[in-house]
Amino acid sequence: MRVLLIGSGGREHAIAEALLASPLLSSLAVVPGNPGTSALNVGLNPDSNEEVVAYCQANQIDLVVVGPEGPLVNGVADALAEAGIRCFGPSAAAAKLEGSKSFARQFAMRHGIPGPATASFTEVEPAIAWLHQVGNPVVVKADGLAAGKGVVIPQDRVETERAIFEMLAEGSMGHAGARIVLEERMEGPEVSLIGFCDGSVVRTLPPAQDHKRVGENNTGLNTGGMGAFAPVPGLDPAQVNQLATQFLQAAVDGMAADGAPYVGVLYAGLMLTADGPRLIEYNCRFGDPEAQVVLPLLTGDLLEIMVGCVEAKLASIAVEVSANSSAAVVVAAEGYPAKATTGIAIPGPGLPGSQLPSGVQLIQAGTALENGTLVSSGGRVLNVVSTQATLAEALSAGYQVVNQITAAEPRLFARPDIGPKNDAYAAAGVSFEAGDEAIRQITEAVKETHNDRVVAGVGSFGGVFDLADLGMEQPLLVSSTDTCGTKTVLAAELDMWHNIGADIVNHGVNDVLVQGARPLFMLDTISAGRLDPNTVGTIVRSMAAACKENDCVLLGGETAEVPDLIVPGGIDVAGTMVGVVNRPKLLPSPDVEAGDVLVGLESSGLHTNGYSLARKLGASYGYERPVPGSDGPLGQALLAPHRSYLAPLAAALEASLIKALAHLTGGGFADNIPRCLPPGLGARVNTAAWPTPPLFSWLQAEAAIGLDEAHRIWNMGIGMIAVVGAGDVEAFRAAVPETTFVVGAVTGTPGVELT
Repeated sequence: MRVLLIGSGGREHAIAEALLASPLLSSLAVVPGNPGTSALNVGLNPDSNEEVVAYCQANQIDLVVVGPEGPLVNGVADALAEAGIRCFGPSAAAAKLEGSKSFARQFAMRHGIPGPATASFTEVEPAIAWLHQVGNPVVVKADGLAAGKGVVIPQDRVETERAIFEMLAEGSMGHAGARIVLEERMEGPEVSLIGFCDGSVVRTLPPAQDHKRVGENNTGLNTGGMGAFAPVPGLDPAQVNQLATQFLQAAVDGMAADGAPYVGVLYAGLMLTADGPRLIEYNCRFGDPEAQVVLPLLTGDLLEIMVGCVEAKLASIAVEVSANSSAAVVVAAEGYPAKATTGIAIPGPGLPGSQLPSGVQLIQAGTALENGTLVSSGGRVLNVVSTQATLAEALSAGYQVVNQITAAEPRLFARPDIGPKNDAYAAAGVSFEAGDEAIRQITEAVKETHNDRVVAGVGSFGGVFDLADLGMEQPLLVSSTDTCGTKTVLAAELDMWHNIGADIVNHGVNDVLVQGARPLFMLDTISAGRLDPNTVGTIVRSMAAACKENDCVLLGGETAEVPDLIVPGGIDVAGTMVGVVNRPKLLPSPDVEAGDVLVGLESSGLHTNGYSLARKLGASYGYERPVPGSDGPLGQALLAPHRSYLAPLAAALEASLIKALAHLTGGGFADNIPRCLPPGLGARVNTAAWPTPPLFSWLQAEAAIGLDEAHRIWNMGIGMIAVVGAGDVEAFRAAVPETTFVVGAVTGTPGVELT
């Protein structure tokens, strides 16, 4: 096929690249084109329908593809149809969806397509009166074509009235016969949905999202678009299909019913508000720069699809796309969007033939050749388009090139925050992309812990767990919440996160165990100054493994990036464990009395307490050095995981050999043993009853502190103490499959005496 492509921007360069890949193509001419399509360009006035028709007749053109909206609104498709030449693009009647915003709003209301409250005006006073009547903030739009710049989003009433006056009064922005549209301002993320249309059938491309404001954090004037990406994270195929039906198919059906069948590309700009999706605008062509990101994802033949549209055979053509992601970053000239500087020489990294990362291409837009030198000729000069397996990779590879261009020529600039939801959160240091990647990494690990009792887990707003058929006459839920404390600071310093998840799980298991409960499920919270998905993934996989070992479920949780609360690199890990116990088995039992025996189980290290002092000592000593009296390095010993006591105590609990349990956490022996004793009772602990591990002996010596203080800061080698009746001690020790130590007894004197 011989094809003529009309247009001169980045969109048309991208379309040309896609058409050149078609085996159906025999020749391609571009009018007027830009230096990116220089080998294909022909000298022709694209705004003259007569010249376009004459060229097509003289050169036996089989199909005309129209990129920009101007020629379509001016009826080029109608002129070509009269001459018997096929055109991929809507008629002038159908192109009014973009050519007149007031027409588009009236059309949408007639056909039940949801949008904002709106009205159109040709005079200032009625417009101001409507503004006062509505009361809510509005958006002011020029009714006709404005190259993406005829939209003002005022900050207050004064700016709104000024925009109305400037657009309607002659001079300034206004002109005789001007019309504006006022629309109630909507809030929510924007999505660009683009579909191929053959007059009745619609086939949708991956949803895209662009960035209209010129400045970082969505500041400054509106532009034609400073960058885009596709697909949009968080929109699943079912949601995309629903949006396509509601906004694209409804428009095509409506145009057919109105006697103006829509053929070509239809673009719906949507806002996902709290009250549901709403129409922002229709465009009668590919978006720019949306075309640059959706076309690289198209795995089928673009020319075949276009022919299917003009021949009303789209239903028989599969519009297939890859699973990759694509991102485009616009490199603009200084002064844009007001008065862009022209004649800026494009530096080496932005020139054709430059060394580019795999999957990255340069799309030219506002460029020109002056004496053989490529220079800027408009506001949006270049598009750096990157297509990779993930959106994060696409943005990373694209910005490598963008940063090289802008560093080499300071008069060229780009927004540094193109990407999903990169708005005020991005300016505050929050990365949604990192959050999405963290969720992707942890989802499978979490789901592996789930059982038939999980009704709703990861991904839900709250976990749901089925408590039916627990086999208990009087089931009680027991819950405990805690954090890993400053142990995570040491983990960050040593970049050793593989045990932190187990720490918080086992801590929670032990805390419900002291009530006699077995764990059911856990909810976690990971908060970071700056999220690193790999670190979060490591922590959660460690949690999941510990949950499986304790026969409980990691039901779900929260991951939050809070740069104003936590320093970069810092992470806080917290968890809530929920367990269940039959009321008769609830601990501590009411028969705890003086003379009962304290039996200790060994700890696996510091567990999750005492790290503020331990870190200070370790930093002075050196974490890579071995602990005196042991072989391993100090850092590894300090980060040994907090162990669980569920398995070793299960048989003794089942046999009712335990009256109470004390989990030695913050406050050590002095604070934790009294928590499981009735009022009026205390305990005596013989600190020589177990061998103090070398790590604790070294810590006490380095800190130069006494016996009492050391046993209040650290567990000193005993992590759990069971209160056992004097006559049950041997049975208890026989039921516990590990070494235990008789460390003391319950006394009739409140407090804990260390001897």
